[in-house]
Amino acid sequence: MTERAQDTPTRTIRVAHSPDSDDAFMFYALSQDKLDTGNLRFVHELSDIESLNRRALKGELEVSAVSIHAYAYLADRYALLSSGSSMGERYGPRLVAKEKFGDLKGKTVAVPGEWTTAFLALKLYEPEAEHVVVPFDEIMGYVARGGAEVGLLIHEGQLTHESEGFTLIEDLGEWWYGETGLPLPLGGNVVRRDLGDETVREVARLIRASIRYALDHREEALAYALSYARDLSRDEADRFVSMYVNEWTLDYGASGREAVRTLLLRGYEAGVIPHKVEVEFVG
Repeated sequence: MTERAQDTPTRTIRVAHSPDSDDAFMFYALSQDKLDTGNLRFVHELSDIESLNRRALKGELEVSAVSIHAYAYLADRYALLSSGSSMGERYGPRLVAKEKFGDLKGKTVAVPGEWTTAFLALKLYEPEAEHVVVPFDEIMGYVARGGAEVGLLIHEGQLTHESEGFTLIEDLGEWWYGETGLPLPLGGNVVRRDLGDETVREVARLIRASIRYALDHREEALAYALSYARDLSRDEADRFVSMYVNEWTLDYGASGREAVRTLLLRGYEAGVIPHKVEVEFVG
């Protein structure tokens, strides 16, 4: 240990993310002490994305996974880390129903939360759809019982809905690509600005290193992530992780940054987001 590290007090960083296979894969190296974090001590907190959005809105967490939609309301307090994105390139949240129909106007859609990017994409796709908020892992059951005509699926339900008797109405990632030619930026990691520039840079470096480690040690990280895969088979979990942890996750890149700004601008122009958003990427 260096003299500087010995003399510098330990600083605890709470990093919050979803209890899903893709996030478990992404944070594997950090959570399992595969990296030297120096004087930073990372404490992992797991919760569904809408709960994380709400906690970030209160500024509770130093680092958190959030929906890109929610970032519109966080930008004054948090910066968006350049690594850690969940990007859907021609795939994303899926609108499903028990039977096929064409028009969502006036239909009730069970959504996983009003701060989610899935909800923002729905409002851009069909502003006149009605909605009801249902926990993301209860949406298919809610629709099956007749609580809503349509379900908006995120996470593993995107892969399993057909086997549970649902038909696809629209893949909003595919729809968004047709509209813009861009991937749909679903989620990202944010860091609280008041940590200071040096700590923000080190947090950014370590999260990128965790993602790089998982990609370089895929079988090891995937074995860990399987315990968070909610009944997916190994092949399904592998596919799901590949969808949302990839080179986009290491860095948004020029098109990923453009996608974030385009989504938030369109949300503002549609009146879903009440203000223009200045997006700052760090790390």
